[in-house]
Amino acid sequence: MLIYSVRFAIMKNQRNKTEYHDRPQAASGFVDLGVAPTLIEALTQLECLKPTPIQRQAIPVALSGKDIVGIAQTGTGKTFAFGIPMIQRLAQAKGQGLVMLPTRELATQVAEVLGQIGKAINLKVVVLIGGVDSRAQARALRSMPHIIVATPGRLNDHLEQKNLTLDQVRIIVLDEADRMLDMGFAPQIKRVFNVMPKERQTLLFCATMPEGIMKLATTYMKLPIRVEVAPPGTIVEKVTQEIFIIEKGSKDRLMEKLLEQYPRTTLIFMRTKHGVKRLTQKVRAMGHSAAEIHSNRSVSQRREALAGFKSGKYRVLIATDIAARGIDVADIGLVMNYDMPNDPDDYVHRIGRTARAGAGGHAISFVTPDQQGEVRRIERLIKASLPVSRLPQLPPQRQFKTDNYRDRNRSASNKRTFHPVQKSSPKFSGRRRHR
Repeated sequence: MLIYSVRFAIMKNQRNKTEYHDRPQAASGFVDLGVAPTLIEALTQLECLKPTPIQRQAIPVALSGKDIVGIAQTGTGKTFAFGIPMIQRLAQAKGQGLVMLPTRELATQVAEVLGQIGKAINLKVVVLIGGVDSRAQARALRSMPHIIVATPGRLNDHLEQKNLTLDQVRIIVLDEADRMLDMGFAPQIKRVFNVMPKERQTLLFCATMPEGIMKLATTYMKLPIRVEVAPPGTIVEKVTQEIFIIEKGSKDRLMEKLLEQYPRTTLIFMRTKHGVKRLTQKVRAMGHSAAEIHSNRSVSQRREALAGFKSGKYRVLIATDIAARGIDVADIGLVMNYDMPNDPDDYVHRIGRTARAGAGGHAISFVTPDQQGEVRRIERLIKASLPVSRLPQLPPQRQFKTDNYRDRNRSASNKRTFHPVQKSSPKFSGRRRHR
């Protein structure tokens, strides 16, 4: 059903170009890229009417069957950039598609998007992620899905259990490939490539181009076409940024003040899962609806938290970096770095959660006086200075009930007076130029 319906649509593509150009509410911008009318109808229903820069560059190349290394920042529409050509090309010949991603959230999200594109043509997508019954996944694999979306670990588990083979894979996508390497998935990726057909199309998408990605492309790809819409470290347009220099023990008071000041949906990042749990309890005690995402949460809990955040049930979502590349919510007004990230690249990915789909957004970072070096590294990466804002008048110190006694002890050790560095300080002036 999938093959014949889309193949017929592709044959009609050329003669229907004029028709689609005459329909202003249709996704006519995709016609010039060679996208089949059936898929354009699906894009129109999804109100995706105009291709983004990465889609405009990647789709024609991918439709031609060539390998691609795509470099683009988060929130640029990469899923459509590889999903549309994958569905269309699989319709032209027998075979399967495989998409690998670093996190459960991303895998689930991408599978949903692909399912939406292919709903009208009976596209069958199976998701393989940890935290879900592998036996149910094995049963789903026996239905011979058109596309498999998986995290590397769970995919390898099914390969070892002989629940699937990859000999029918004609197109493989590695999305957020740089993140997968950072998370230590290189051995699993290697094993996957070793059991796949040599005659295949490989599409690799990443936000940065480290040495590991270059080695991956050299080893497993055939003369890939490089598609780049933004250099590494590029910040999403329309994101305003500021930092506050603040003592660690005063962060909660500043957060309380900012949550009152910014009424829009807020995504807060912390370094540790234990910190996320404690802070979520405090935010709720402040009177805000809040949810948490970290590695100790089950798949169902993560899904509920993300769905609630998208729907407005939760105004605040607090997460570790597991969510930095796994959240696609159109209306996040504020990203707050309660803890600064360990890696400058993670800063870019974090604040890329706001200002999506052309909307405006704001990013605020809490910087302790001993984190000047971390700020400098971020500034070198983004080639811009981070403006330092004067601390507002903070609310009185309050005690919030949490499940961890360490929070109660911490307040006693942080009673000394702190005078924050202000904008006039040369150390954080925000006026330096990086060459």
